Amino acid sequence: MVRLLGPQDRLLSTIERQFPEVQLHARGNELTISGEASQVAAATELIEELIVMVQNGQDLGPVDVQASARILEQGNGSPSDLLGQAILTSRGKSIRPKTLGQKQYVDAIDDNTIVFGIGPAGTGKTYLAMAKAVQALQRKEVNRIILTRPAVEAGERLGFLPGTLTDKIDPYLRPLYDALNEMMDPEIVPKLLAAGTVEVAPLAYMRGRTINDSFIVLDEAQNTTPEQMKMFLTRLGFGSKMVVTGDITQIDLPTGASGLRLVTRVLDGIDDIHFARLTSDDVVRHSLVGRIVDAYTEYDQQKQAQRYEREQAQEFANRAERRAAEHRSVNRRPGKGHSS
Repeated sequence: MVRLLGPQDRLLSTIERQFPEVQLHARGNELTISGEASQVAAATELIEELIVMVQNGQDLGPVDVQASARILEQGNGSPSDLLGQAILTSRGKSIRPKTLGQKQYVDAIDDNTIVFGIGPAGTGKTYLAMAKAVQALQRKEVNRIILTRPAVEAGERLGFLPGTLTDKIDPYLRPLYDALNEMMDPEIVPKLLAAGTVEVAPLAYMRGRTINDSFIVLDEAQNTTPEQMKMFLTRLGFGSKMVVTGDITQIDLPTGASGLRLVTRVLDGIDDIHFARLTSDDVVRHSLVGRIVDAYTEYDQQKQAQRYEREQAQEFANRAERRAAEHRSVNRRPGKGHSS
């Protein structure tokens, strides 16, 4: 019951927010649900699913409750089945998809050679891809993990960093190292890096290679140029799998010509390539992050609509000017308006 309700009954409050017309009362090992019949039935179904997840050893958080309620509301199956399967377990912590979108993303990685995970910050794009990479290495499905990302500054100039080339590029790759240390024994990671079993490198290091029997993750792909994206994808060798992650709303390239944005049009519909599009519903950070993502998305849509209106108005003005110019040209022709 303690694990079901959460610390200070936090999860109980989350369930109540999902069903505003339902009252929940916990006493000992009993949970009483009262309110409108259909809402009580829906709340009961959700709580039964959460109980199964707790019994299976899953630690619940508000995100799990919200995602489970959404799955049941949409009729997409059993949350305990969809979200209950762990990708891997490290130091007592299980890594598993927490939303339906994340589950579909993970399944797509199993079923396709190249998967693009596109979505806003906090949707688990890179984290889940790296978990699948570590799982594939542990199962001996691949011989190596290669993690890469473009070395592009996010809106600030880092200047001339001190140290060797490795020291200079390390800040760009640090998020990948951090995730790797969470998923594997930190004492083993340096040995795997030294042996080349795990490689973390900037995207520029991929040129000229053909990579076989590897799980390759390209992070922050929105900051690749079209040429870099083509170069990366053509590194694919036999027995390898690629996952490309990025957020096309956070492009830091000076030109704005993103290889990730272009590839969604060029490769869409090709067999064995899948585009997984995650949304604010799949954000598993603080609940505010989802609302921030939605607010920025709405703002961007408004700006695009305003830009479109300006372009249409300018085009209309240009057409009117061309017609006026043609009319003036006709009126200035020799003999126009004179009788012989």
